[in-house]
Amino acid sequence: MKRSLTGIQTTGVPHLGNYLGAIKPALEHAKEYESYYFMADYHSLNSIKDAEQRLESMYQIAATWLACGLDPEKIHFYRQSDVPQIFELVIILAAFMPKGLLNRAHSYKDKVAKNLQKGKAADDEINVGLFTYPVLMAADILMFNPNIVPVGKDQKQHVEMCAEVARVINHTYGKELLVIPKAKFSKEMQVLGLDGRKMSKSYGNTIPLFLPSKKLRKLVMKIKTNSQTVEEAKDPESCNVFALYKHFASAEEQADLAKKYRAGGMGWGDAKQTLYEAIETEIADKREIYEQIIEDKPYLDKVLKDGAVRVRELAQRNLDSLRKAMGFAR
Repeated sequence: MKRSLTGIQTTGVPHLGNYLGAIKPALEHAKEYESYYFMADYHSLNSIKDAEQRLESMYQIAATWLACGLDPEKIHFYRQSDVPQIFELVIILAAFMPKGLLNRAHSYKDKVAKNLQKGKAADDEINVGLFTYPVLMAADILMFNPNIVPVGKDQKQHVEMCAEVARVINHTYGKELLVIPKAKFSKEMQVLGLDGRKMSKSYGNTIPLFLPSKKLRKLVMKIKTNSQTVEEAKDPESCNVFALYKHFASAEEQADLAKKYRAGGMGWGDAKQTLYEAIETEIADKREIYEQIIEDKPYLDKVLKDGAVRVRELAQRNLDSLRKAMGFAR
């Protein structure tokens, strides 16, 4: 079976956009591949310095994936920080990664461009962790030699940089020490937030995934709509409420609601109530599981530590192969 690896950012509270765009597709994907899903907690250090914030976010996100159906007996689920071999591999890869390549990394270039636009020095408030982000990402990947890396298109460049450094190492030592990974892009999914823009923490327009039922309904009722009256016919294809509803309803249910929109006589409150009920139907059971798991931090720690124990054996074998090929002490 081919191997797949995915990193999960430990920043913020998971929302409906994360669930629909990342969690559900990833769990479906895991049915076809030997899958490695890890909490990218060291990556978060570049942006989050508060210890409690990082730890709480990590627990929330781990509990969310488990509540949504991740089976830690079938999927390798671990914390990046629990696999020290990754960080030795960073040092190895750094010796083969050209600085010029890192200069061209989008994450670094974008930050520099924003600084210059504001009249600041190019590297103002840019830490080495941000600059070397692609090296750590490459180590995350190459540590376990996956065949594919499911990512959004914004991460395509980083996977290509990872593949390039793997080729250089294989060429240098004349053997296939590392599998050349390929980026796998999921179907583009536009999940709209409360204001009609893409649901994003940066816009502050998210609907947290496991809000209590009453709070979920209250937030759904805040979704932006136009000023059409109850009697007026409405266009489902230009409606924020309907756009979100499509992610939770069958084709038959979508057709039924669209018919009501076009016929007139349906107010925005009724449309939002229908959306709320559809969301609640899908996540109610998962919310109950989440609420149990999030209160049991020792369980979450055990799941992640057990996962790390399993993957460290493979990590050490791969690291030993590299060290031997490179002439380090055996």
